[in-house]
Amino acid sequence: MPNASTTGEKFQKLVEIMARLRAPGGCPWDREQTFDSIKPFTLEETYEVLDAIDRRAWGELAEELGDFLLQAVFFAQMGAEQNLFAIDDALDAINEKLIRRHPHIFGEQSAETASDVKRIWGQVKAAEKQEKGKESESLLAPVSRALPALVEAQQIASRAAGVGFDWENPEQVLAKLHEELAEFQVARQNASQQEMEDELGDMLFVLVNLARFVKVDPEQALRGTNAKFRERFGYIERKLAERGRKPEDSNIAEMEELWQQAKL
Repeated sequence: MPNASTTGEKFQKLVEIMARLRAPGGCPWDREQTFDSIKPFTLEETYEVLDAIDRRAWGELAEELGDFLLQAVFFAQMGAEQNLFAIDDALDAINEKLIRRHPHIFGEQSAETASDVKRIWGQVKAAEKQEKGKESESLLAPVSRALPALVEAQQIASRAAGVGFDWENPEQVLAKLHEELAEFQVARQNASQQEMEDELGDMLFVLVNLARFVKVDPEQALRGTNAKFRERFGYIERKLAERGRKPEDSNIAEMEELWQQAKL
Protein backbone atom coordinates (compact mmCIF):
# COMPACT_ATOMS: atom_id res chain seq x y z
CA MET A 1 0.00 0.00 0.00
CA PRO A 2 1.60 3.32 -1.09
CA ASN A 3 2.53 5.99 1.39
CA ALA A 4 0.03 8.81 1.82
CA SER A 5 1.06 12.43 2.18
CA THR A 6 -2.04 14.65 2.10
CA THR A 7 -4.90 14.51 4.59
CA GLY A 8 -7.23 13.24 1.87
CA GLU A 9 -4.81 10.50 0.85
CA LYS A 10 -4.38 9.42 4.46
CA PHE A 11 -8.13 9.22 4.96
CA GLN A 12 -8.48 7.22 1.75
CA LYS A 13 -5.76 4.87 2.98
CA LEU A 14 -7.78 4.22 6.15
CA VAL A 15 -10.85 3.46 4.02
CA GLU A 16 -8.82 1.04 1.88
CA ILE A 17 -7.31 -0.69 4.92
CA MET A 18 -10.78 -1.22 6.37
CA ALA A 19 -12.05 -2.60 3.06
CA ARG A 20 -9.11 -5.01 2.93
CA LEU A 21 -9.76 -6.22 6.48
CA ARG A 22 -13.40 -6.94 5.61
CA ALA A 23 -12.67 -8.51 2.22
CA PRO A 24 -12.52 -12.28 1.53
CA GLY A 25 -9.25 -13.50 2.98
CA GLY A 26 -9.13 -10.52 5.33
CA CYS A 27 -9.17 -10.48 9.13
CA PRO A 28 -11.53 -13.16 10.56
CA TRP A 29 -12.51 -10.92 13.49
CA ASP A 30 -13.23 -7.85 11.37
CA ARG A 31 -15.17 -9.91 8.84
CA GLU A 32 -17.59 -11.30 11.42
CA GLN A 33 -18.52 -7.93 12.93
CA THR A 34 -21.96 -6.36 12.43
CA PHE A 35 -23.50 -2.94 13.05
CA ASP A 36 -24.73 -4.14 16.43
CA SER A 37 -21.53 -5.86 17.52
CA ILE A 38 -19.47 -2.73 16.84
CA LYS A 39 -21.70 -0.38 18.87
CA PRO A 40 -20.06 -1.13 22.26
CA PHE A 41 -16.63 -0.36 20.78
CA THR A 42 -17.92 2.96 19.46
CA LEU A 43 -19.11 3.92 22.94
CA GLU A 44 -15.81 2.76 24.47
CA GLU A 45 -13.76 4.81 22.01
CA THR A 46 -15.92 7.87 22.72
CA TYR A 47 -15.15 7.69 26.43
CA GLU A 48 -11.45 7.10 25.76
CA VAL A 49 -11.41 10.33 23.76
CA LEU A 50 -13.05 12.14 26.68
CA ASP A 51 -10.59 10.61 29.14
CA ALA A 52 -7.59 11.76 27.08
CA ILE A 53 -9.03 15.30 26.99
CA ASP A 54 -9.64 15.26 30.76
CA ARG A 55 -6.01 14.27 31.34
CA ARG A 56 -4.76 16.77 28.73
CA ALA A 57 -2.90 13.84 27.17
CA TRP A 58 -2.66 15.38 23.72
CA GLY A 59 -0.44 12.68 22.23
CA GLU A 60 -2.89 10.03 23.39
CA LEU A 61 -5.80 12.13 22.14
CA ALA A 62 -4.43 12.04 18.60
CA GLU A 63 -4.28 8.24 18.81
CA GLU A 64 -7.75 8.00 20.35
CA LEU A 65 -9.19 10.23 17.65
CA GLY A 66 -7.73 7.82 15.11
CA ASP A 67 -9.56 4.97 16.84
CA PHE A 68 -12.70 7.13 16.84
CA LEU A 69 -12.39 7.75 13.10
CA LEU A 70 -12.03 4.02 12.56
CA GLN A 71 -15.50 3.48 14.01
CA ALA A 72 -17.07 5.72 11.36
CA VAL A 73 -15.10 4.03 8.57
CA PHE A 74 -16.01 0.58 9.94
CA PHE A 75 -19.75 1.38 9.91
CA ALA A 76 -19.47 2.92 6.44
CA GLN A 77 -17.67 -0.14 5.07
CA MET A 78 -20.43 -2.42 6.34
CA GLY A 79 -22.99 -0.05 4.83
CA ALA A 80 -21.22 -0.18 1.47
CA GLU A 81 -21.11 -3.98 1.53
CA GLN A 82 -24.89 -4.08 1.96
CA ASN A 83 -25.46 -1.33 -0.63
CA LEU A 84 -26.94 0.92 2.07
CA PHE A 85 -24.52 3.85 1.91
CA ALA A 86 -20.82 4.58 1.56
CA ILE A 87 -18.34 6.77 3.41
CA ASP A 88 -18.74 9.35 0.61
CA ASP A 89 -22.42 9.67 1.51
CA ALA A 90 -21.54 10.34 5.15
CA LEU A 91 -18.95 12.96 4.13
CA ASP A 92 -21.38 14.63 1.72
CA ALA A 93 -24.07 14.69 4.41
CA ILE A 94 -21.94 16.39 7.05
CA ASN A 95 -20.37 18.86 4.60
CA GLU A 96 -23.76 19.89 3.24
CA LYS A 97 -25.25 20.10 6.74
CA LEU A 98 -22.45 22.34 8.04
CA ILE A 99 -22.82 24.72 5.10
CA ARG A 100 -26.63 24.69 5.30
CA ARG A 101 -26.69 25.35 9.05
CA HIS A 102 -24.14 28.18 8.91
CA PRO A 103 -25.79 30.69 6.54
CA HIS A 104 -24.07 33.44 8.55
CA ILE A 105 -20.75 32.07 7.27
CA PHE A 106 -21.58 30.58 3.88
CA GLY A 107 -24.68 32.65 3.11
CA GLU A 108 -26.05 36.15 3.55
CA GLN A 109 -27.32 36.00 7.14
CA SER A 110 -25.39 37.57 10.00
CA ALA A 111 -24.73 36.44 13.56
CA GLU A 112 -22.89 38.52 16.14
CA THR A 113 -23.26 36.26 19.18
CA ALA A 114 -23.47 32.57 20.06
CA SER A 115 -27.17 33.12 20.83
CA ASP A 116 -27.69 34.39 17.28
CA VAL A 117 -26.02 31.25 15.96
CA LYS A 118 -28.23 28.98 18.06
CA ARG A 119 -31.33 30.82 16.83
CA ILE A 120 -30.28 30.43 13.21
CA TRP A 121 -29.37 26.78 13.77
CA GLY A 122 -32.84 26.15 15.20
CA GLN A 123 -34.54 27.89 12.28
CA VAL A 124 -32.59 25.86 9.73
CA LYS A 125 -33.33 22.59 11.56
CA ALA A 126 -37.03 23.46 11.68
CA ALA A 127 -36.99 24.12 7.93
CA GLU A 128 -35.25 20.79 7.36
CA LYS A 129 -37.95 18.97 9.33
CA GLN A 130 -40.70 20.71 7.40
CA GLU A 131 -39.05 19.76 4.14
CA LYS A 132 -38.91 16.14 5.27
CA GLY A 133 -42.52 16.20 6.45
CA LYS A 134 -41.56 15.92 10.11
CA GLU A 135 -42.86 19.27 11.33
CA SER A 136 -45.45 17.53 13.52
CA GLU A 137 -42.80 15.44 15.27
CA SER A 138 -42.40 16.07 18.98
CA LEU A 139 -39.61 18.48 19.89
CA LEU A 140 -38.06 15.78 22.07
CA ALA A 141 -38.47 12.91 19.59
CA PRO A 142 -34.96 13.24 18.09
CA VAL A 143 -33.37 12.72 21.52
CA SER A 144 -32.56 9.03 21.67
CA ARG A 145 -33.88 7.12 24.68
CA ALA A 146 -30.80 4.90 24.34
CA LEU A 147 -28.50 7.71 25.48
CA PRO A 148 -26.93 7.60 28.95
CA ALA A 149 -29.53 9.17 31.26
CA LEU A 150 -27.36 12.19 32.08
CA VAL A 151 -26.81 13.02 28.41
CA GLU A 152 -30.49 12.46 27.62
CA ALA A 153 -31.45 14.86 30.43
CA GLN A 154 -29.07 17.51 29.06
CA GLN A 155 -30.50 17.26 25.57
CA ILE A 156 -34.19 17.24 26.44
CA ALA A 157 -33.76 20.11 28.94
CA SER A 158 -31.90 22.17 26.33
CA ARG A 159 -34.55 21.51 23.70
CA ALA A 160 -37.37 22.51 26.04
CA ALA A 161 -35.48 25.63 27.09
CA GLY A 162 -35.00 26.51 23.42
CA VAL A 163 -38.76 27.10 23.05
CA GLY A 164 -39.09 29.03 26.31
CA PHE A 165 -40.03 26.23 28.74
CA ASP A 166 -37.40 27.19 31.28
CA TRP A 167 -36.57 29.00 34.49
CA GLU A 168 -35.44 32.61 34.30
CA ASN A 169 -32.31 32.39 36.45
CA PRO A 170 -30.16 29.99 38.53
CA GLU A 171 -31.84 31.13 41.76
CA GLN A 172 -35.15 29.71 40.57
CA VAL A 173 -33.43 26.42 39.74
CA LEU A 174 -31.88 26.29 43.21
CA ALA A 175 -35.31 26.91 44.74
CA LYS A 176 -36.68 24.01 42.71
CA LEU A 177 -33.80 21.84 43.94
CA HIS A 178 -34.70 22.62 47.57
CA GLU A 179 -38.33 21.81 46.78
CA GLU A 180 -37.36 18.42 45.32
CA LEU A 181 -35.11 17.72 48.31
CA ALA A 182 -38.04 18.36 50.67
CA GLU A 183 -40.18 15.97 48.62
CA PHE A 184 -37.44 13.36 48.84
CA GLN A 185 -37.43 13.72 52.63
CA VAL A 186 -41.18 13.01 52.64
CA ALA A 187 -40.59 9.93 50.48
CA ARG A 188 -37.99 8.72 52.99
CA GLN A 189 -40.43 9.20 55.85
CA ASN A 190 -43.01 7.21 53.92
CA ALA A 191 -40.40 4.48 53.40
CA SER A 192 -41.51 4.30 49.76
CA GLN A 193 -38.77 2.98 47.51
CA GLN A 194 -40.63 4.02 44.36
CA GLU A 195 -41.23 7.54 45.67
CA MET A 196 -37.56 7.91 46.63
CA GLU A 197 -36.48 6.77 43.17
CA ASP A 198 -38.85 9.27 41.57
CA GLU A 199 -37.72 12.15 43.75
CA LEU A 200 -34.03 11.34 43.31
CA GLY A 201 -34.60 11.35 39.56
CA ASP A 202 -36.27 14.75 39.85
CA MET A 203 -33.33 16.11 41.85
CA LEU A 204 -30.83 14.83 39.31
CA PHE A 205 -32.83 16.41 36.49
CA VAL A 206 -32.88 19.76 38.30
CA LEU A 207 -29.12 19.51 38.88
CA VAL A 208 -28.61 18.98 35.14
CA ASN A 209 -30.58 22.17 34.53
CA LEU A 210 -28.59 24.04 37.17
CA ALA A 211 -25.41 22.95 35.38
CA ARG A 212 -26.84 24.31 32.13
CA PHE A 213 -27.57 27.68 33.71
CA VAL A 214 -24.07 28.09 35.11
CA LYS A 215 -22.52 26.70 31.89
CA VAL A 216 -20.98 23.60 33.46
CA ASP A 217 -21.05 20.25 31.67
CA PRO A 218 -22.51 17.88 34.31
CA GLU A 219 -20.90 14.85 32.69
CA GLN A 220 -17.48 16.47 32.88
CA ALA A 221 -18.15 17.72 36.40
CA LEU A 222 -19.00 14.22 37.58
CA ARG A 223 -16.04 12.72 35.74
CA GLY A 224 -13.81 15.21 37.53
CA THR A 225 -15.28 14.29 40.89
CA ASN A 226 -14.85 10.60 40.11
CA ALA A 227 -11.19 11.18 39.30
CA LYS A 228 -10.74 13.20 42.50
CA PHE A 229 -12.35 10.43 44.57
CA ARG A 230 -10.10 7.81 42.95
CA GLU A 231 -7.02 9.88 43.77
CA ARG A 232 -7.98 10.52 47.39
CA PHE A 233 -9.12 6.97 48.06
CA GLY A 234 -5.86 5.76 46.51
CA TYR A 235 -4.04 7.93 49.07
CA ILE A 236 -6.00 6.20 51.86
CA GLU A 237 -5.05 2.78 50.48
CA ARG A 238 -1.37 3.71 50.21
CA LYS A 239 -1.19 5.11 53.74
CA LEU A 240 -2.97 2.11 55.19
CA ALA A 241 -0.61 -0.19 53.28
CA GLU A 242 2.31 1.60 54.95
CA ARG A 243 0.71 0.60 58.23
CA GLY A 244 0.34 -2.98 57.06
CA ARG A 245 -3.44 -2.80 56.66
CA LYS A 246 -6.15 -2.59 54.02
CA PRO A 247 -9.33 -0.45 54.04
CA GLU A 248 -11.40 -3.38 55.28
CA ASP A 249 -9.05 -3.62 58.29
CA SER A 250 -9.53 0.07 59.12
CA ASN A 251 -12.49 2.10 60.39
CA ILE A 252 -14.34 5.21 59.27
CA ALA A 253 -12.54 7.50 61.73
CA GLU A 254 -9.09 6.51 60.51
CA MET A 255 -10.07 6.62 56.85
CA GLU A 256 -11.75 10.03 57.28
CA GLU A 257 -8.55 11.37 58.86
CA LEU A 258 -6.53 10.12 55.88
CA TRP A 259 -9.14 11.53 53.50
CA GLN A 260 -8.67 14.98 54.98
CA GLN A 261 -4.89 14.59 54.61
CA ALA A 262 -5.35 13.70 50.95
CA LYS A 263 -7.21 16.99 50.40
CA LEU A 264 -4.22 19.06 51.56
